[in-house]
Amino acid sequence: MFNVCPNCGEYRVDKLVLPDGPYAVCPVCEHRHRFVRLPLFVVTGASGTGKTTTCLAAAASTKDFVVMESDILWSDEFNQQPENYRELWLRVCKNISQAGRPVILCGSCIPSQFESRVERRYFSEIHYLALVCDDEALASRLRSRPAWRRTSDDEYIARHVEFNHWLKENARTTEPPMTLLDTTEISVDESVEQLLRWALKI
Repeated sequence: MFNVCPNCGEYRVDKLVLPDGPYAVCPVCEHRHRFVRLPLFVVTGASGTGKTTTCLAAAASTKDFVVMESDILWSDEFNQQPENYRELWLRVCKNISQAGRPVILCGSCIPSQFESRVERRYFSEIHYLALVCDDEALASRLRSRPAWRRTSDDEYIARHVEFNHWLKENARTTEPPMTLLDTTEISVDESVEQLLRWALKI
């Protein structure tokens, strides 16, 4: 609904965003629509580092944020156009944040996948928290999952160990940089506490 101009009724994703207001300006009729411009918080990490478990517990622990798991909108069509998946989630988070609460979005990603999207302009900033852990802990967690999740074969584990390494090595040099949270030795409650402390202090 947010991309529909309330004046002329045109649907446009390419509205001009003016930070002073802030306003979204319709490129057809130049109507200025005031909106709420909040930060977005993204929790990323390899499969097995605790993203979903932490965010599920966080959703029940805070009234300051709306916590969302990005997998709920995944479908096979996004395998061909993954950029549409990122754009869709930014659009969803933009609309949710109009209620005055920022979103914590959980899902495997890197900053460049969001920062180049057109819907990115509606957020004041995007902050990234990358969950990581030791290789042995990651492999053990993936092998212990139910069979239907198909995470126990060696190729799958190796792929996520590699991404886990990449996050550790590159978190400080992405644009913007990512904050790391090592979940190897901490409980779910401790992960939630650190996640919310990180989001609240920014």
